[in-house]
Amino acid sequence: MKSSKPSVPPTRRLGDFLCFAVYSANLAFGKVYRPILEKLGLTYTQYVTVIALLEEDDQTVSGLGEKLFLESNTLTPILKKLEAMGYVERARDALDERQVRVRLTKEGRRLREKTSSIDLGDACGLTGDQFTSLQKEIVALRDNLVNAAQASD
Repeated sequence: MKSSKPSVPPTRRLGDFLCFAVYSANLAFGKVYRPILEKLGLTYTQYVTVIALLEEDDQTVSGLGEKLFLESNTLTPILKKLEAMGYVERARDALDERQVRVRLTKEGRRLREKTSSIDLGDACGLTGDQFTSLQKEIVALRDNLVNAAQASD
């Protein structure tokens, strides 16, 4: 005789969650980056901020925040610290006083040489093609999630 109880789906394990895989991979990246960036006196968020400015200097704070997926209340302290370190300068936009622009100083641009050797290819254990493919898949995943979040707002 069959039971009339509905079947209970198996309990999902933490390791089965894609979000946890991405989250824990991010933490692992942080552990690998930490000793490298400590030598430069930078945190990871300061590092990616500098990289974004090396890519496109003289950006508005709001534009930079969008590129880094950071809210202004998170980005502003990062920029203040980088400014105190002599790597960036912030100034009101001459055409729109409501906007603040941020640009690298000469010392900030020198970080290009200091950071150019940072390569986590070996730590990732991926071939060049695998690295490129995975990076593109993760960007697509992120973009899909951003679009889904915007659609639900």
